[in-house]
Amino acid sequence: MNEPLHTLVEACRHAEEIKKSRFLAQAAPVASPEQALAFVREVSAADATHNCWAYRIGQDYRFNDDGEPGGTAGRPILQAIESQGFDRVAVVVTRWYGGIKLGAGGLARAYGGTAAECLRTAARVPIVAMARLSLRCEFAELALLKARLRDLGAETAREQFDADGVTLEFELPAQRAAEAEARIADLSRGRIAARRLD
Repeated sequence: MNEPLHTLVEACRHAEEIKKSRFLAQAAPVASPEQALAFVREVSAADATHNCWAYRIGQDYRFNDDGEPGGTAGRPILQAIESQGFDRVAVVVTRWYGGIKLGAGGLARAYGGTAAECLRTAARVPIVAMARLSLRCEFAELALLKARLRDLGAETAREQFDADGVTLEFELPAQRAAEAEARIADLSRGRIAARRLD
């Protein structure tokens, strides 16, 4: 899959009524399993029949059917996340039972479909792979180096000052790391070399 993965710009929601049951999908960008589970706890409705959910963060994923028959809710929600090319996303689909049984296939379509529609209409942003680099320079060189690195999208992660100078750690899009290394070498006439930390 060469398409870049995406995450959500912000939390979003989508509601549907299917055979008198109300379904509400709520999705949010998440950076860790702990953040995903906190989102699940935050948006789960106490008065609902079921709060089913799934999340994917890189190779880490989980899903939960919350009392619905196995495989009819959490897995279809996870499949909706994956089929739309999302990562670092958690989705909770809440159901208020309306009195008509949907059957296993109907449940899977309802949970997966509500989650998919929520994600389909959401604002998305590509996930950019980041590189972390470090360099050591003299105090007088720091401002110029930081300004030139900022032009490449670099963000300062850490600065450590001591008697001999500064150790600077920064992050930037991985595809610009080689360009940053070349720029640092040029600006310092080869005296400073950045090293990769990741």
